[in-house]
Parts: sequence; C-alpha cells; structure tokens
Amino acid sequence: MALLNLTPVQRAEALKKAAAVRHERGELLAQLKAGDLALTALLEREDSVVCKIRVRRLLESLPGIGSVRAGQLLSGLGISESRRVQGLGPAQRARLLAQFPH
Repeated sequence: MALLNLTPVQRAEALKKAAAVRHERGELLAQLKAGDLALTALLEREDSVVCKIRVRRLLESLPGIGSVRAGQLLSGLGISESRRVQGLGPAQRARLLAQFPH
C-alpha cells in the first residue's frame, strides 16, 4: 500500500492526532491497572482508541497479571498473541469476559 503524500501541515495534524489517541489509550490502560475501570466497560466501547489495543497489552494492564500470565491466558483462551480487541470474535470475547467477570 502506497503512503499518502502529505503536506507538512497535514503531517503535523496527523502526528498530533496520533499522539492524542496514544495518550488516551495509555490513560484507559492505567485506569484498568488501577482498578478504576472494569474490563467489561472497556470492551463495551467500540471506538478506534479501544479497538486498536492488542489483547496481550490489555491483559497485562489488568491488576496482578504480568507478561508470563498474559501469555498463558492468551493460549488458554485461544487468542493469538498479535490479536487486537477489534479482531476478537464473539466466542473469544465471551471467554475473555468469563475469565474476568468483574
């Protein structure tokens, strides 16, 4: 896929928008880690901020789950390491929510 030729102004706007999305994504994951946001509430959102989060990163943001445990959970739930939230099928999403009901 060929990249678009952007003017310097368009490029600056795109970079600013991307930084804002990354910042919002980081805040959501921090709230999840702190226990201020439930996994079900996060998965109910269907905006581009949440949809682009990798499931592994999402699991690692849950309290008490590190890298090794996240890998074990992914393989146990039948979810690929590189899967993003938007790519979860209904059965995978249901298994994930059953694992973390709160």
